[in-house]
Amino acid sequence: MKDSGYTQIDPKAIDDNLIKLISDDWMLVTAGNKEKFNTMTANWGGAGYIWNKPVVFVFIRPERYTFEFAEKFDSFTLSFFDEKYQKALDICGSVSGRDCDKVSEASLTPHFTELGNPTFAEARLVIECKKLYADMLTIDSFLNKEPVYTHYSTKGGLHKMYIAEIIKVWER
Repeated sequence: MKDSGYTQIDPKAIDDNLIKLISDDWMLVTAGNKEKFNTMTANWGGAGYIWNKPVVFVFIRPERYTFEFAEKFDSFTLSFFDEKYQKALDICGSVSGRDCDKVSEASLTPHFTELGNPTFAEARLVIECKKLYADMLTIDSFLNKEPVYTHYSTKGGLHKMYIAEIIKVWER
């Protein structure tokens, strides 16, 4: 992201606690292109190393508008923000891009990577990812079903898990 104020870093150089970032601070999962994209707030996921690659894993429910973009495109971004953007993340997690321009409502500025993946100029950390594997979660695959039933009985359907290679990381 040339001339954007970002510095590209190696995935191993991410200093942030990714568990805290994802669970407490949240992230925006964004997929699409310059013509059309959608974003959603998420706090399910993680990062690690598999198949000799640095990876992330995220979960998206098929009912979410972002799911359509995650299915259609090979890549997506994870964007992390300073605390002052909490209201923007609340908006991106509570309204659907099907019904409104939630990026404008959240006062975020779309920004695109060299590969054309959408992120936001306000993000302090951006992880660009290329999908490697995806599969729907199933109730039968859970070894301990109690927390699953408790969560999904009130929250809707199961999610699809995406494992994606981290191809670039930028930070401010």
